[in-house]
Amino acid sequence: MAWRRGDRGPEVASIRATLAGMGLLHNIDSVGLTEPETGSVLARTDAVFDADLETAVLAFQQARGLISDGIVGPSTQAALRDATYVLGTRDLSYIVSKPMAGDDVAQFQRRLGELGFYAGLVDGTFGPLTHAAATDFQRDCGLHADGVVGAETLDTLSKFSTLFKGGDVSSLVERERARTSGPMLAGKRIVLDPGPSGSENPIRIDTPLGTITDAELLWDITRRLSERMNQAGVEVFLSRPEAMIPTDPERAEIANAFNADLMISLRLDRHPNPVGNGIATFYFGNSLGAESMLGEALSGFIQREIVSRTDLRDCRTHGRSWPLLRMTRMPSIQIVLGYAYNPRDLSILGDRAAQDTIVDSILVGVKRLYLLDEDDHPTGSMSVNELIDYEQRQRD
Repeated sequence: MAWRRGDRGPEVASIRATLAGMGLLHNIDSVGLTEPETGSVLARTDAVFDADLETAVLAFQQARGLISDGIVGPSTQAALRDATYVLGTRDLSYIVSKPMAGDDVAQFQRRLGELGFYAGLVDGTFGPLTHAAATDFQRDCGLHADGVVGAETLDTLSKFSTLFKGGDVSSLVERERARTSGPMLAGKRIVLDPGPSGSENPIRIDTPLGTITDAELLWDITRRLSERMNQAGVEVFLSRPEAMIPTDPERAEIANAFNADLMISLRLDRHPNPVGNGIATFYFGNSLGAESMLGEALSGFIQREIVSRTDLRDCRTHGRSWPLLRMTRMPSIQIVLGYAYNPRDLSILGDRAAQDTIVDSILVGVKRLYLLDEDDHPTGSMSVNELIDYEQRQRD
């Protein structure tokens, strides 16, 4: 269930209390409104989702990399629940069926990362990497190495954490993996993730070649991108068959199973306001100070290439903590190519030549990522045909 402005009840009171504890909202014992009939201040058990709470929710969503709509839906509820956990208030451990999540887990991951034990993303989820890091730390400190983070482990960790601060091991690991894999695209494994199938409320799009749905448009671009990448020697996997509609966590699991180097997801924004327009690219990043360095770099390369080669409006790149970006073990990005209800975006995306340009821009962006410091091409200048010819000559 989602909570929004105008709702009231104990659930709203709980939301108010959580946001107040984070310093985003004041006066949680009352809502600053009065009952018209009695003139009395509303009690917390009958708290109202008012304008102040909506503003606090928007600020929280923005900080957590969530869609900022002021509505407390499932994703925001989960993030609020995570925010209530403080390191030391509960024992942490790896539960395979339902991994523990929360800000306390993120704090633990960050501290282990500062000491060099944890090299994964600070995603706030106690998964197998966090369990292995906790076990290694306990073993090195002479503690019982069971991976359960209780008072003894945290007490030992705090003694080290006062001596060592800073550092981002995951970024160093990502960069080193890119460096050692070399600048060639040949041999790289990339998962392409076409957006939702569109079987539910598909949007009809008129193109020079006929009327198609938004899902068919994304599949068409994905297939052409796959073919172009294959020409450059990339091993391409699709996150799903066309008739399948997996959830974003399921898509992340599929990508992880392929042991891919990158994941690129293609979407259209389905906001009904026709004024919304433009292209934006997203990578993993959150308010806890964690981000994917290669994901951010790749999103920037691709965003700039597409904007420089097409007439799509630049909506820039953004860090988000969406499941698809957070749960993949490789750098992942999500490209929102445009708005499905904006006529101008659709006229561009429905044009074959523009689609080819977008496909080539994505391929160039990937190539730039692996060139690292050797890249001296101005944005929009790298020839894709020359790139592919070079890659093919190197393979022959």
